[in-house]
Amino acid sequence: MKPTVDVASGTSVLDRRLVSLDDATRDLARTPDFGKTTKIRRVLEQLRRVLLQDGGPAAVQARARELEDAGVFAGTDWAQPDILVPTFVGAGLHSGVADTVVMEATSELRMLAVALGEYDHPAISADEARQFLSQVLAMNLELLFTPPTEAERVHEGRTAQMIRDLFRHIAEGIGYDSVLDKLVDEIWRILRQRPIQVDQVSSLITRLSVWRGDPSVDLSSGQGLDRLITALFGTTEASREDPGIDVFRSRLEAMDTGGLQYEAAGFARAMHDTGLVSPYHAELLQFLRHESDYLLAEALGLSDTGKNCLLRFRDLVHRLIEEAVTPHTAQCIYGLALLLDRGILYEPPVVPGLWRQIALEIGPAARERLVAAFGEEPAPEVRLLAGVLSMLGQPLGVGQGDNPTCQSARALSMWAYNDPDYLLQMVVWAARDDEIVMHFEGQRISSQESGAGVAEKLPIDLDPVSLVVVPHLDRIYAEMGRRCSDRPGDPHRWVNPEFHGWWAARGFHINVDVGTGNLTDLDAFLRQFHAGYHPGYNGGQPLIHPQPAGIAVTDSAARYVGWHAIAILRVAPDPNDVMRVYFYNPNNDSGQDWGDGVVVSTAGNGERFGEASLPFDQFASRLYIFHGDPLEHGEPERVPAEDIATIVGYIERSWGADRLPAGALQASDGPAAPTA
Repeated sequence: MKPTVDVASGTSVLDRRLVSLDDATRDLARTPDFGKTTKIRRVLEQLRRVLLQDGGPAAVQARARELEDAGVFAGTDWAQPDILVPTFVGAGLHSGVADTVVMEATSELRMLAVALGEYDHPAISADEARQFLSQVLAMNLELLFTPPTEAERVHEGRTAQMIRDLFRHIAEGIGYDSVLDKLVDEIWRILRQRPIQVDQVSSLITRLSVWRGDPSVDLSSGQGLDRLITALFGTTEASREDPGIDVFRSRLEAMDTGGLQYEAAGFARAMHDTGLVSPYHAELLQFLRHESDYLLAEALGLSDTGKNCLLRFRDLVHRLIEEAVTPHTAQCIYGLALLLDRGILYEPPVVPGLWRQIALEIGPAARERLVAAFGEEPAPEVRLLAGVLSMLGQPLGVGQGDNPTCQSARALSMWAYNDPDYLLQMVVWAARDDEIVMHFEGQRISSQESGAGVAEKLPIDLDPVSLVVVPHLDRIYAEMGRRCSDRPGDPHRWVNPEFHGWWAARGFHINVDVGTGNLTDLDAFLRQFHAGYHPGYNGGQPLIHPQPAGIAVTDSAARYVGWHAIAILRVAPDPNDVMRVYFYNPNNDSGQDWGDGVVVSTAGNGERFGEASLPFDQFASRLYIFHGDPLEHGEPERVPAEDIATIVGYIERSWGADRLPAGALQASDGPAAPTA
């Protein structure tokens, strides 16, 4: 990322803020001890402004001695770095208190300066500082790698990303060796969810591969790292030493059929094993287009269904590879393989929809957004087509980014999963016309004519399809909500079916009163959820279409954070015969700790790629909105009272702690709930 530059002055924003920080630091240094409390606020504010900028952590690190000498830590625990406890760092950074966050961040950067020998500190040695930071990184691994959670976005705003930038800077400074094993486990945990966007993962693996090449590093650590590195840079014999695309191509041209088959199988195996695609894989596909459909199928790792689709729609698949697959967009190969394996090309509208997408001329607005996010190379049309392949192949890999647009991300995922030709139509409208038109109860809604959406600024950290479509969906979703503003109860009763599609059930259940925020009619709500979704009480009926639902997100201390949109995908017993709800969460990383023992699983409990899951009772304890077929009643009266009591216990110990008035388990005629 390049520093933001003020065109008029020719100086970067960071440079200007550093001037202000240095002025404030000198002022603090000149002030007697008894007067420093009146000056420290200015220093902390300037530190915060600097840390929010790209390159800010390095600049603060370079000023560590001056800041400490000036008295920025005076009178605080941070004044004695030798007594600081690594366990408390995470709590300080997540405290939500701006001054505490800045002081903690500045202290860590001082430790980094000491560890690197830039600051000879009288109270702590370089080795001690390095050990301290290694423990901090190990205890806060998610800050090194994962994007902000829903809780962090709500409570911390821009600070959440600033903290992650800080940790990456520290990790790059002291090396990843101290936390390598845990870091590799975390990478694999993320990849098992098969996200569409893997740029952060690939960037981290690239940095780790450079570190791994250092002969002074103990190569016995980091189990599983070699598989990740080779998946990107040395997948097969012909690409083993990362020779470059031109050399790799010349090696392919010299191979016989047996050698090409070996290469194809190697790339396919690595891709399906990790969910990552090597840039060399893109070059291989382009080469094999002219060689053999059999080898092409091998390189994609297709099932029998996928092979049949490739042969049946050969011209389309070849053209998609020709137009969309480049070393820059290689990740879409995984989407293409899964798209073919899904068999959705046999749905009559999908093939002509993809031909239209190939020929689509993108309008100026969409082109500008794609270039701003991904650059000029390859062309925006290529980026968008590659993004379409990824989304159609990985509908559960759609993420909302660091934006409050969970409703729009969920809609895109559900359309890709359930209604792919409708998704293709949405992409065309948004990319070509810069307008999406939907209808709400027969009334036309235009994204261009609607007011502001939920997002305060245009999202930028999204996959290509979301980047183009989400701003339009966000405005339409908000407009639908505004048209329900004078109705009693929660607007999702009307908005969800109109926004998502006919297959969103018209029956609506909610357990929160809109006016008071209190829980209401909880017993009936929970019994109806069992009757609609639990196979033991709904006649064994599996869920046919994904259904929108709303949950009350809680943090790891089980404290209420906010409302969040998810989609229920299926309910089934896991390998241990525990009934679980499998759901889609657009929040980038679904593996979250919601407190009170409610820890969302993403693998190991029967989850398919992209699914999150919880035992039925734990999921029900965080549910506040769901849809169901009003004509299918199930058997709510058969649900044991003790099962209901268990769920209510989870609610009482978490988000319902101050929402559960006396008699809440009895029927209530209260209206309904807040907006997710």
